[in-house]
Amino acid sequence: MAKIAPSILAADFARLGEDVKNICDIGVDYLHIDIMDGSFVPNISFGSAVMKSLNEYINAPYDVHLMIDNPDNLLEDFVTENTEFITVHQEACRHLNRTVQHIHSLGVKAGVSINPATPVSALENILEYVDLVLVMSVNPGFGGQKFIPSALEKIAQLKEIREKKGYNYLIEVDGGAGVGNAEAIREAGCDIIVSGTAVFKAEDRVEAIAKIKG
Repeated sequence: MAKIAPSILAADFARLGEDVKNICDIGVDYLHIDIMDGSFVPNISFGSAVMKSLNEYINAPYDVHLMIDNPDNLLEDFVTENTEFITVHQEACRHLNRTVQHIHSLGVKAGVSINPATPVSALENILEYVDLVLVMSVNPGFGGQKFIPSALEKIAQLKEIREKKGYNYLIEVDGGAGVGNAEAIREAGCDIIVSGTAVFKAEDRVEAIAKIKG
């Protein structure tokens, strides 16, 4: 069984608090918070104020995914009592080890993400220090994209490295994940599945969440 982190990017923003509360009442493991700056990715989502406005509606921890340039400048903004993970992109951090240390210094677990074109080998020198590795299974920037199958190979690689080296990071996948491919994702070794459209747009959210978690 995997854990699930519905991405609020797929929620109804006209009634965001109500929609997120519904998801949390059903029972989810995390809320995935996609932050986009229009620079690192070709889209703008929302900032920390929107995330913090949800505090009164949730009973699941935040899984914050920063798809932004120069994330060190904004890390503190996303630290709340509900924040469990802050994940930055390998491609966006000039000094990744320093950024991971910065996140840990704020009392939050640190994650690192890689885009579809970035190999797992790019993380070789940081894996022992992180709590989460996020494999992007679409090109970041927009929801509702089709899952890129090569992500399964990356998940399997990360699982093998973790077992061989005795590391403790969780493996997460984000992009195009849903009921139809969740089993393959879990079997590859994924611990947390981010799913936006497949959960928020489902006719039966309870059933969709149960099937994705396995």
